[in-house]
Amino acid sequence: MAIDNTRLRERLIQLTRDLVLIESTDDCPEERRRCFQLLRNHLDEVPGISIQMLEKNGYESLIALPEGVEEPIVLLCGHLDVVHHPEADSYRSEIRDGRIYGPGAGDMKGQLAIMIELMRQLGRENLGLSCGIAVTSDEERGGENGVKFLVEETGLRCGFAVIPDGGALTNIIVEEKGILHLSLTAKGVSAHAARPWLGVNALEILTRDLAKVKASFSEGTPEFSEFEDHSSHWFSTCTLTMISTPNDSPNRIPESATAVLDIRFVPPATAEDVLREIRAHLSEGVDAIPIVSAEPTHLAPDETFVEKTEEVTGSKASLLRASGGSDGRFFSAQGIPVLLSRPAVGNLHGRDEWIDIDSMVSYFHICHEYVLKKCQGD
Repeated sequence: MAIDNTRLRERLIQLTRDLVLIESTDDCPEERRRCFQLLRNHLDEVPGISIQMLEKNGYESLIALPEGVEEPIVLLCGHLDVVHHPEADSYRSEIRDGRIYGPGAGDMKGQLAIMIELMRQLGRENLGLSCGIAVTSDEERGGENGVKFLVEETGLRCGFAVIPDGGALTNIIVEEKGILHLSLTAKGVSAHAARPWLGVNALEILTRDLAKVKASFSEGTPEFSEFEDHSSHWFSTCTLTMISTPNDSPNRIPESATAVLDIRFVPPATAEDVLREIRAHLSEGVDAIPIVSAEPTHLAPDETFVEKTEEVTGSKASLLRASGGSDGRFFSAQGIPVLLSRPAVGNLHGRDEWIDIDSMVSYFHICHEYVLKKCQGD
């Protein structure tokens, strides 16, 4: 069945823009449910599939599989949660310069639109084709209640997992750094700021320790120098993302302070290695508690996916390492090959996040040809 690219393009634009309008953030569970319902409305049109909703700790997941198929050959996997923007007018979209702009357009509501439309197209062409879709709602929070739950607790399995959440159209990710989100908390003694000798400033303790931890990740530091390769960015990094104190007065010494670090690390280091190294730099009484922990991941992409990428784009595909992480690690831990690439996107997590429309159409065709090849052998 020939695919009408003009109609495909229109449908991808419309569904992406409809999804962007929904504020499906971590603090808006009702909006996440509304987003799931919109996806279900479109999937209900696909003949011969069974849709199941699951939930853990308030986070829902959707699994749609052909009737009678428990372990599809190909599973399309995405997430509908997006990062929060405080401005009331953030969740809207516009088309400009061949792109769809709006929060979540590139991470990853545009990709969800592609996957939903792909399921509709495949359902019309090949009833019962062994291809399914899984959509979760907590990837931005680490995926513990989403893909990890589906894979480790419900036993979700597949032959190959397609996750359009990294890389680029012809950049296919083969390795991802490990992730450690770490909370550091320092305790002190409150006192009037005019008499600092009577107190112990928790914020100063914490900032001194943060400086030591950050320095240990700098270029040339013995602990991490073996990992450094600046030409490819394949080295460990440590970024301070949050710092706070319950102090509400400018003339009081804070008795506690907390910071959050986002650490990305490469083999051969493990999360335990990195945590041990960081704790060695902390003052007595400063606690380091992991929030999210994931080991470096090898994704083992399928050669057929590489071939289809090159056929559709007319360009050579590159196999690359990535600094970011994805839900692919949960499939990879079960020995399931992960195909991680995506359309052209930009300014991720910004209000003017975007996805390129032409590359959406190309990515649709890459996945369409790949699924047919894997499921039919054509």
